[in-house]
Amino acid sequence: MVGFASRKARRRGGMSEDFERELGREVLRTELLRVRSLIVTGCVMVLFFTGIDLLDPRVVERVWRGTIGLSQVYGLLIGFILFEVWVHFQIRRNLKLDRDLPVVRRYIGAFIETSMPTVILLLQVRSMGASQALGFASPLVYFIFIILSTLRLDFRISTFTGFVAAAELFAVAMYFNAASDSNEPLIYFHAVRSVIILVCGVLAGAVGAQLRRQFAASIAAATARDRVTNLFGQHVSPQVVERLMAEGTSAGGDIRRVAVMFVDFRGFTAGARSRSPRDVVDRLDGAFAVLVDILDRHGGIVNKFLGDGFLALFGAPLAASDAAHRAVAAGREMLSAMDRINAGSSWPLRIGIGIHFGEVVAGNIGSPRRKEYTVIGDTVNFASRLEALNKDFGSQLLISSAVREALGDDGGDAVALGEVEVRGYERPMAVFQLG
Repeated sequence: MVGFASRKARRRGGMSEDFERELGREVLRTELLRVRSLIVTGCVMVLFFTGIDLLDPRVVERVWRGTIGLSQVYGLLIGFILFEVWVHFQIRRNLKLDRDLPVVRRYIGAFIETSMPTVILLLQVRSMGASQALGFASPLVYFIFIILSTLRLDFRISTFTGFVAAAELFAVAMYFNAASDSNEPLIYFHAVRSVIILVCGVLAGAVGAQLRRQFAASIAAATARDRVTNLFGQHVSPQVVERLMAEGTSAGGDIRRVAVMFVDFRGFTAGARSRSPRDVVDRLDGAFAVLVDILDRHGGIVNKFLGDGFLALFGAPLAASDAAHRAVAAGREMLSAMDRINAGSSWPLRIGIGIHFGEVVAGNIGSPRRKEYTVIGDTVNFASRLEALNKDFGSQLLISSAVREALGDDGGDAVALGEVEVRGYERPMAVFQLG
């Protein structure tokens, strides 16, 4: 027995193992629904025949020539129910083991199930006669199996079910009408009925195939969305997720020009000492919710949460020609937003922001089992150093000369703080403050 991913990935090549595994599991779940429906149908038929036997024994006498014929039907139905219970157990077992059902077993199961109405029909022919049995309800039972075969989500198996039903019904009809003098018109009658049953099997297969395509599309979308969420976290806006799904992300590292923003809450650790953990988390979550919402509106993403701060990106993973403008606009709005949420609060929070603009290596980095999207390079390091300089200057928003240059006329209010010694850099760097 073969796992979902290994067998189907070889067959379809281009689809991911996660996609194939989830699609295979979804097909098995619909199989479980089909099997449960058949079990319930079998139980209902047993109860129906029992009710007829209790309420009007004369019907049993006319149809089955007494309780002996009905007992045979009971035995057949109980055997069928037990068979479906066994199938149900096998499917559940395979789901737990993350394995698919063998194709041969599916066809054998379809043949056994679809042959049950044929056996009932043969029993009725013995008790009622061929013409009465062929015109009675047994041939209609085939449609139960054809309809439920849709839940197999397999065009070929549904068509096979219709073919078995049509062929067996036609064979029984021809066998018991072989000695009839009016043979020719009966051949056409039974042939047309069998063709209709076969067509129903084909239609059921077409519906099942369409449902499978819809399942596949839904799972593919969910898989892509999960991949984006795993790489970028749950703090990516729905709009960014949709664009990432449409445009895709590079599996390797790309050189990108991005605006890197570091945000940190000043004095947060000291304020947290005198408060309960629940109060600390609630206050931090409330502030993060406001700041991340601002990032979303300006096209940025939170790449990492860093305790009481975070690293945000503009221009990666989605390119933006105005990344520096977006980052500065978001930073200004963050300062205004913090002033608003601090008003009347018993625990006012002050943030420090550092923004640098330059080239980074951006890509999915990590182990084969777990990767995350991140950026690496001196641009990231210098943005972090800028944010830390807010402590020295008593400021809240510092930008680099690269950001000031990218802003052009929009950065006219930037205040030059001169050449500043920056930890980790041999020569002083130009730093600018924005209000």
